[in-house]
Amino acid sequence: MNVTLRVVRLQLAEPLRISRSVTTERNAVWITIEHGGLRGHGEAVTSVYYGLDTDTLRRLLAAAGAELGRFAGPESALDALRDGELPAPGTPPAVTAAVESALLDLVGKRAGQPVHRLLGTARRPVAATARTIGIVSAERARTQARCLAESGFAVLKIKAGTADPEDDLARVRAVRDAAPSTALLLDPNGAWTPEQARHLLPRFAALGVEAVEQPTVPGDPEALARLAERSPLPVIADEDAVGLADVARLAGRVQGVNVKLAKCGGVHAALRIEELIAGSGTRLMLGCLTAGTLGIAPAVHLADRARWVDLDGHLLLAHDPWTGIGGTDGTVRAGTGAGLGVRPVPPRAGPAVPAPPLAQPAVPKERHHREDVE
Repeated sequence: MNVTLRVVRLQLAEPLRISRSVTTERNAVWITIEHGGLRGHGEAVTSVYYGLDTDTLRRLLAAAGAELGRFAGPESALDALRDGELPAPGTPPAVTAAVESALLDLVGKRAGQPVHRLLGTARRPVAATARTIGIVSAERARTQARCLAESGFAVLKIKAGTADPEDDLARVRAVRDAAPSTALLLDPNGAWTPEQARHLLPRFAALGVEAVEQPTVPGDPEALARLAERSPLPVIADEDAVGLADVARLAGRVQGVNVKLAKCGGVHAALRIEELIAGSGTRLMLGCLTAGTLGIAPAVHLADRARWVDLDGHLLLAHDPWTGIGGTDGTVRAGTGAGLGVRPVPPRAGPAVPAPPLAQPAVPKERHHREDVE
């Protein structure tokens, strides 16, 4: 198997502000695995929160790619990855997820099957996705909500966690007024203390918010679980639910867990989480980082398994280098072709800028106030 890497810059259409950061762009590293004349693709994106810069991702993806040389083909490599034998211990989940994506894409193409069928789902997954509204003025949120609702979005996710909670309430109120028929999710990204959350959540519930993601500062899952016991809104753990062990502590104690393939380690890791929470009363949410269609596509093949779907990272880009999962009408759909079912779009000047070749030390630098988890 031959492995190549490429770095591109992903520019957001407009800055995304959350409670602890503003993101304007980030780098993506694409891994391509070629075998028997077919190619499979995966994507990992940089993240300050997870300690992954461009050089680190390239180094780790190159190391993981080198390990593939000991396998006869992508099918045996994918089996080894699913069983935890690949890549090397300590490899960050985002790297594992990208390698798995490329293998799933390649194995699917070799079998002539879409990824969701490889995973046991016969029907093409189709789901309404939430669309994120960042921390903006109430009037800006009102305009965005109206436009999104008119485009077909039935679920809107509103960022919160400003210094003055009244600003957050005004933003939610504006969105509710502009899009009265949409379902509303709230995401403070861990900005509140448990006491603040206890006082604020009833006010957001009164505005029609249906669920809240990670309302409390991450690092104290017990506090999050205690809040969930009495919250007027379903509480979805995100930053406190990174991998299987974290979810095991919270299963049955929170109403949802936000599973992002880049933080848990990919599709098979997500399926293990789904199995763990089955019957516990904790429901699955599928989330993502800001990424291209290539990075979002593996999760779309799981979309039919989730109570909440928040797979809009590619919709935040000024130019998405890949296509194939839709989303602009509020609905994401697994690609119809073999493998991931996605394809590259012709490059153009601007947001998606190829980085220097891998052999050169210089790479595009991420610009951010502090790039963080979305």
